[in-house]
Amino acid sequence: MSEETSKNSYDTIIIGSGAGGLAAAICLSRAGQKVLVLEQHDVPGGWCHSFYLNGHRFTPGVHYVGLCAEGEATNDLYRGLGIANDLTFFRMNPDAYEHVHIGEHRFDFPADPEALANRLSERFPKEKKQIKKYLGLIRKVSEELYSLPYFKGFWQKLTIPYKTRHFGKYGLFTLRKVINWHIKDPLLKNILNIQCGDHGVQPKKAAFVLHSALMFHYFYGGYYPMGGGGALIKAMTNALKKHQGEIRTSHAVEKILIEEGVTKKAVGVLLENGEQLYANQIISNADVGITYNDLIGKEYLSAKLQKKLNKTVYSCTSIMLFLTVDMDVRKAGLDSGNIWMMPDKDQDQYYDEAMQSDLTSKAPFEGMFISCTTLKDPASFDGKNHCLEVISFIDYKAFEKYKDEDTQRSEAYLAFKNHLMQKMLKGLEKAVPGISDHIVHKELGTPLTNEYYINTTEGNVYGTEKSLKHIGPFAYNSKSEIENLYLCGASILSHGVAGASHSGVATAAEILGCHPDTLKEPQPDQHLQIFEAEDDSDYPEWMLKKMEVKKSRLLSKSIS
Repeated sequence: MSEETSKNSYDTIIIGSGAGGLAAAICLSRAGQKVLVLEQHDVPGGWCHSFYLNGHRFTPGVHYVGLCAEGEATNDLYRGLGIANDLTFFRMNPDAYEHVHIGEHRFDFPADPEALANRLSERFPKEKKQIKKYLGLIRKVSEELYSLPYFKGFWQKLTIPYKTRHFGKYGLFTLRKVINWHIKDPLLKNILNIQCGDHGVQPKKAAFVLHSALMFHYFYGGYYPMGGGGALIKAMTNALKKHQGEIRTSHAVEKILIEEGVTKKAVGVLLENGEQLYANQIISNADVGITYNDLIGKEYLSAKLQKKLNKTVYSCTSIMLFLTVDMDVRKAGLDSGNIWMMPDKDQDQYYDEAMQSDLTSKAPFEGMFISCTTLKDPASFDGKNHCLEVISFIDYKAFEKYKDEDTQRSEAYLAFKNHLMQKMLKGLEKAVPGISDHIVHKELGTPLTNEYYINTTEGNVYGTEKSLKHIGPFAYNSKSEIENLYLCGASILSHGVAGASHSGVATAAEILGCHPDTLKEPQPDQHLQIFEAEDDSDYPEWMLKKMEVKKSRLLSKSIS
């Protein structure tokens, strides 16, 4: 092998630097592999990256993470990856990490399943027995789902049907069907189903098993990383570099190089700048549609895989309002908990209507997710300006006529974008009255923004649609039909920050021939720092000093 060829050769090349791609990169580089991560954007992170508008930080894809407490799955994952010492998390309001606004009705999710059952039972006394039964079922199905990878050997596998009987019984049913068997009150159904927004699928499409796993993930509350998603990505890239892994931003992959012989084999990548790089394995952390249709091409795919791709439905897309305001948002009723807002109507009906609504009207958006990052991450608050991220799902078709525009957007697109921003602000006023009078800066991300920065099919936010047809045995495999080509990310194992990271570890384990748990074994010298977002009494000196410096900088700016 020539020196030039050796320089351009790797054990593994990973396309995309989202949480899944970086988790895989850490595991493989730690095992001694020469690893290269390629990212088309100018910063790493995919949905987890952070960016700044007028000096204020926003993160499009990290709004909360579950199971971060000592001994819980996400905590163990970060300790296992060797990044826990570089991370600090804030626990969101334990009494109300989710605020539910359904029409004029209000309900708060506490960070404790027993407290949740009691609070729901007090609100809906006629459903008390069924509430406990339903939440118990959520827990059983989730625990059985998580136990499946641990059945090893012939005799243990024989017990699977008995030990996972709840998972087996409800595994092929939608959320709507199962909740209707247990719960009668329409408002109670909407409250219990409100977190459907975390997978972007209404109850009639969402798999009950998936929704159970989601609710279980947040049973003990939500956490937010200090520094936003960018801090998580920085910890992951630092760990990668510590193990001599390499990451290159602004390096878009044009094609995955395929060698045809007895079998089709992935041997490298062609970059958009014309450079060719080679590797023993290629992992794509890109969207499955982008991976197979664009980076590989249908001519290299089997008829079976092409048929699957043609039938694949992608998750919803979104518009996201990034807002900086100079008001006391706590006085207006906000805290570190999220707000889920929707009208008082059947959730399936609302989702269908929202996707078909007349976007040219001036009517406010009725359904939104509202998050104040400066309350979730108190260390980021400058003493005056708060940052909000407000999300609403939308039909991609509304933006199709603008998709071929270059970065110099048309007046028509900018006018439509501004119109949607006004609709969002009108909706936000219902949750935070008077907020429009305190706007310092506002910007709107659209499905085309998602396509440009994250490179997802039709700007989707969760990979493939999280319906029964696209999860579990029907999801895309981490090991593709093309030799030496692997995938990870939201369309493979699970979506969300933690789900994508676990997917990356699982793909690395597939390559290394080991169980994912061996790669996630918590390292004894790694510990995740967790503080309360709503209580600064135990904040360490370094954090208080950081907060003070941030506030004093703003003060000195205003004086000058």
